[in-house]
Amino acid sequence: MAHWTLDDIDWSAFDAGKVDRNLLAIVKTSALVEANAADYVAYLEAVFAGDAPFLAAAQDWGAEERQHGAALGRWAALADPGFDLETALGHFRAGYAIPAGDGGSVRGSRAAELVARQVVETGTSSFYSALRDAAQEPVLKAITARIAADEFRHYKLFADHGRRYARIGRPAALKVVATRLAETGDEELGWAWYAANIAGPEAPPCRPRAHARTYNGLVARLYTPGHVESGVRMLLRAIGLSPRGPALAAGSLAMRGVMRWRGALA
Repeated sequence: MAHWTLDDIDWSAFDAGKVDRNLLAIVKTSALVEANAADYVAYLEAVFAGDAPFLAAAQDWGAEERQHGAALGRWAALADPGFDLETALGHFRAGYAIPAGDGGSVRGSRAAELVARQVVETGTSSFYSALRDAAQEPVLKAITARIAADEFRHYKLFADHGRRYARIGRPAALKVVATRLAETGDEELGWAWYAANIAGPEAPPCRPRAHARTYNGLVARLYTPGHVESGVRMLLRAIGLSPRGPALAAGSLAMRGVMRWRGALA
């Protein structure tokens, strides 16, 4: 069940003079990824078939993700009246779909899948926190604050369900985290950027890797050391390590390396 609705947002507070064009491009892209959550719900339903508590949670998770997309899309249309979420979503889905699975987790087990989901929620919670802190436009700041809170809850949701399964051990969890971080999502993010900001009758062909690099470069500028450190703490907990001391320092350094490798940091 969603903890808020679009009616809880004071849309009348929108201030066009405080819209940052780079943040607008980022929001349009993010709206498409969030709105496309149904594919991920279907994947999780296949992986966790028969696990009624998790399946119910996955449905609620998917509904909240789609609401995120709707809220971001509505804000983007206020900032750019030429933007239409459904049209952009059509372009996105025409070019990209998550790979169809065989009913099993691509991570090898349900427990490993839940660790991977914690990695994803770490990324989204830190991203929306950074976007919230960078935003000057009040409605965008309010929306991203709510989304960031949702993503932190989603991290806890997957962690809680992970405790219902046998732990996979720290070395295996570390491998899942490292593997998931290395999966840059260039195809998905590249198509989302293209569909949100470029696609049209006269548009050039999509170049997913190049578009993803553009998106990542803009996003990385939003992060402060505090955002990076918060994300690393969450990843360390997912692995089963202490989220402080040498592990935190080493993890933060490694995370910056990952972001540079993705072409996200200057």
